[in-house]
Amino acid sequence: MRKILLLTKTILISGALFAQDVTTDEVEEKGDLQVNGSVDAYYRFNFNHAKSVQQANNFTSFTNSHNSFELGMASLKASYTKGRAGVVVDLGFGTRAREFSYNETGVTQAIKQAYITYSPTDAVKLSAGKWGTHVGYELLDPQLNRNYSMSYMFSYGPFSHTGLKADFSLGKGFGIMAGVTNPTDYLSAPWNKKFIIGQFSKTSEKLNVYLNYVGGKDTAGIASNQLGLTATAKISDLFSLGYDGTVKMVKPEDLSSQSWWGSALYVNVDPTEKFGITLRGEYFDDKKGVITNPDGSALLGTSVIQGTLSLNIKPASGLTIIPEFRIDSAKDPIFMKNSGDGTKSTGTFLLAAVYAF
Repeated sequence: MRKILLLTKTILISGALFAQDVTTDEVEEKGDLQVNGSVDAYYRFNFNHAKSVQQANNFTSFTNSHNSFELGMASLKASYTKGRAGVVVDLGFGTRAREFSYNETGVTQAIKQAYITYSPTDAVKLSAGKWGTHVGYELLDPQLNRNYSMSYMFSYGPFSHTGLKADFSLGKGFGIMAGVTNPTDYLSAPWNKKFIIGQFSKTSEKLNVYLNYVGGKDTAGIASNQLGLTATAKISDLFSLGYDGTVKMVKPEDLSSQSWWGSALYVNVDPTEKFGITLRGEYFDDKKGVITNPDGSALLGTSVIQGTLSLNIKPASGLTIIPEFRIDSAKDPIFMKNSGDGTKSTGTFLLAAVYAF
């Protein structure tokens, strides 16, 4: 009986130790899951307030409203990494997400990003799926920008790419990215030739520089090549600068090449952790009318200078209040007065609240 009891006790102890080992191994094998998101809302008032003709006097993304409280976007992003592989799913609901995925309909409009990653080595990362563009200074998610309203270059540049890309770390802050994708902003476009994308970067603690490229034929068979330069410089804890410049060359079949271009400077001042100021000055040139409406008519057909002053007030963790004053001045009367007459300039006040977690 003693031998039987001893044997039983030994088996139970061994089983418990084995179960402990299995549990420990299972915990160690779990990957890293991160979940974050944001919600933003805003009110916009245009001082020309063309109420009789329902003109918002806005030619940039996400804020095409007047004297109305609006939901910008509710966003939720989850990323999971285990070993050398990972996945990112980034969903958004609201005006921003809908305009960002303007070529899609239904549920797919909510997919801001969805891609798989794999790193065969520490210096190489492969990504397959849909991701936000590498071109430009400003980003879709409002908590990642210091101005709430968007620039002309963001609004008419690429939004997203769907395809395959590879990022290579060359050491000492140098990096290269190259990829092949569907035509810009299309989640699915199997009947077209593919686009080529690329980036050369140099990053450091004080200065980051990115040289970007996107080129190919779109769904209408129009060839385009876009080059962009983005840079950020940290002068001190109080003062930093940002720069964005791009040119897009478009060549319809049997026609000569045309182009639009823009350049912007961002001046950031942060007196405290709770308060910051950003002044954005942008020049955007589309005098040749390259950017068109759905009916083929020129959307701008002129050059525009815009200046935007934004305050970033952070009264609580995760919350940013952004009062913003903006002036847009065009070479031609593309804006509209309440009387219905055209005007070359317009002023706007905007108040936004952004909460990110």
